[in-house]
Amino acid sequence: MARFPDEFFWSTATAAHQVEGDNSNCDIWVMEQTPHSMFREKSGTACDHYHRFPDDIRLLADLGFNSYRFSIEWARVEPVPGEFSNDALDHYRQMLQCCHDHNLQPFVTLHHFTSPIWLIQEGGWLSERTPERFAGYARQVTETLGDLISGICTINEANIGRVLTSSGMMPPLSVLKAGDAWQEAASAMNVTADDFMPFLFATSDRAMEIVMHAHHKAMAEIRSINADIPSGVTLAVQDIVAIPGGESIAAEQRHQVNDVYLNQLGNDDFVGVQCYSRHRFDSEGPIGPEAGVELTQMGYEFWPQALESSIRQAHAGSGLPVLVTENGIATGDDARRQAFVEQALRGVASCLDDGIPVLGYTYWSALDNFEWMLGYEPTFGLIAVDRATQARTVKDSARWLGQISRSGELPD
Repeated sequence: MARFPDEFFWSTATAAHQVEGDNSNCDIWVMEQTPHSMFREKSGTACDHYHRFPDDIRLLADLGFNSYRFSIEWARVEPVPGEFSNDALDHYRQMLQCCHDHNLQPFVTLHHFTSPIWLIQEGGWLSERTPERFAGYARQVTETLGDLISGICTINEANIGRVLTSSGMMPPLSVLKAGDAWQEAASAMNVTADDFMPFLFATSDRAMEIVMHAHHKAMAEIRSINADIPSGVTLAVQDIVAIPGGESIAAEQRHQVNDVYLNQLGNDDFVGVQCYSRHRFDSEGPIGPEAGVELTQMGYEFWPQALESSIRQAHAGSGLPVLVTENGIATGDDARRQAFVEQALRGVASCLDDGIPVLGYTYWSALDNFEWMLGYEPTFGLIAVDRATQARTVKDSARWLGQISRSGELPD
């Protein structure tokens, strides 16, 4: 039997744009509306979590979790540059207080892929002004809400743009810029196609520098106000596997998407690790799933053992404690969800046995939600959401994982 520390965080997570609904002041919302959008669906009312959060949070607590990770939407909090919405800040204060009322430790993410439209109009994630803008937002959130925050993730998957392109999951930026969807979205936000730079597509070396500079400046602001709030960044730490002949290209990939970022985090309190599967490389570059391996709804391999590898890499590369901030599976078969998480947790337990400081495990996601370009088809949630009625239905995997959270034990 695997036994987890008494202080271990058992959590599940959401992101504002994916669950709140009607997040119309951000860049992704605009991109969803264009005639040739690269998004299959519009997010619309999503899961209406903006209004239904009291019931959703109570449900997570009743299931047995002791923590909840959610994002604060920058586009709501700072609708125009330098002006902060008291209504939005009060809303997130209510969410934080609701967590405490139900004995859930709230971890907040300040940026989960979406940015205010005005930031994109200023140059987005290629602008030298963006780190200072982001730091100002981080300062406001910490000053206003810090007394109720248990932990802060500054930026979600700071390396995601580079991961998506280098693994072949997203076309090169030059191809995207030539497409109608990119041109239409840029026009809708009153910027040129060359100057249009949302976070998800910030793939260049310069963009990486801007993103990491924004993280460091935000960390400095958070610590200047309340150094007692544990804070860090989350990374999509890739489990990169070399097929014979692909050792050198796999090593370079590992360096570019993992190590370059991990090596910059020495002053953080933790590193957030997010991992879902492995990525295979041969001598030509990324290759698809291995024949015969089960696939998830996302099209990648059912490979829960990737989490253990990613935790070990993250700790070795950063020297920091690890908080698993996302791990999960998109599947219509809930029994496979439980099987996936069980194997992933055994990997976490192995890391703990070897003395690696793993602070907690966060399942992605709490709710079946808007999965970005893929719309609502992939179902990651522990809780199903009826798209017509917004009714919630708890899945068996949620009850199973909640019981593990209560006991702190994973039976053999």
